[in-house]
Amino acid sequence: MSKRKPNSRHRRGSAQPTLSQVAELAGVSPITASRALNDPERVNAATRQRILDAMERIGYVPNLVAGSLASARSRFIAVIVPSLANAVFIEVIQGLQATFEAAGYQILLGNTDYDIEREHQLVRTFLGWSCSALVTAGLRHSPACRELLAGCDRPVMEVMELGEALNLNVGLDHREAGGRMARHLLERGYRDIVYVGARMADDYRAGMRYAGHRATLEAAGLEPRLLELDRLGSLEAGAQGLDRVRERFPRTEAIHFANDDLATGALLHALRLGLRIPGDVAIAGFNGLPLGQHVTPRLTTIHSPRGTMGRLAAEQVLRCLAGDEVEARQQDVGFELRIGEST
Repeated sequence: MSKRKPNSRHRRGSAQPTLSQVAELAGVSPITASRALNDPERVNAATRQRILDAMERIGYVPNLVAGSLASARSRFIAVIVPSLANAVFIEVIQGLQATFEAAGYQILLGNTDYDIEREHQLVRTFLGWSCSALVTAGLRHSPACRELLAGCDRPVMEVMELGEALNLNVGLDHREAGGRMARHLLERGYRDIVYVGARMADDYRAGMRYAGHRATLEAAGLEPRLLELDRLGSLEAGAQGLDRVRERFPRTEAIHFANDDLATGALLHALRLGLRIPGDVAIAGFNGLPLGQHVTPRLTTIHSPRGTMGRLAAEQVLRCLAGDEVEARQQDVGFELRIGEST
């Protein structure tokens, strides 16, 4: 009986290829092959590629869970966000994923649908999978979830906003962002201004921006006006928001929407109604999404560096996992006012 050659493709039903066979085919020691999987930065690029090619040729699939038993850690990092339908969180995830994967980690992704109790269950599940670290979108957690996160012995990164963090924190000051847009509208001469948000008990960062907006108007001696929708940001909800503002506050000169989805929906609806933007009503948003930059007039917005936020957060987590000292456990990524023609 001929012996199976190490460079032959694994056949269905036969024994699973081993890491030793990968090492033999790649011409390296089993220790080097293992290091290429578990600590890729310690293996030079050419050797690592040779090992990856060998894995592909024989169909070797690493058992990441079994490989983590000795250290009680996996090569997984849990990422928990409130929505997978929102481009804002997708861009943060992309920044996280690219940086973690380059270091040999994969992400486990959880979606809470803005439910903090669901977040608690996801955290319990991911800790049970021995994830190496956790990344959560936001600082607000249920008491039980906060206790669980505070007591775990691995890095916890909270992104999207700044505040009193459990461990690591990368984000921006939403209150200041809301105030900055309000100041822009005041500088343009608008005085009758309405803030439009949606389900701000869930999308509480929109509430933070309203707090900054409100404080700025009050400091200018103006009465802040708020309209809250019962549907989260969408183009359709933005159109509805414009109609409700015109009905409830007919003398409105400018509308500060909680996000670009709402603002762009309102802008498109205004054009269908024959309104002049900004002549009849000025419209502003938040996030700096591409959609708002490809309509006419171009949307005035606050740009949040979401990809950068994800990358910086991942780099901080990786430093902790490597045992390096993290000097700044909180990083402010800032924001940028981008003035379009809508204001």
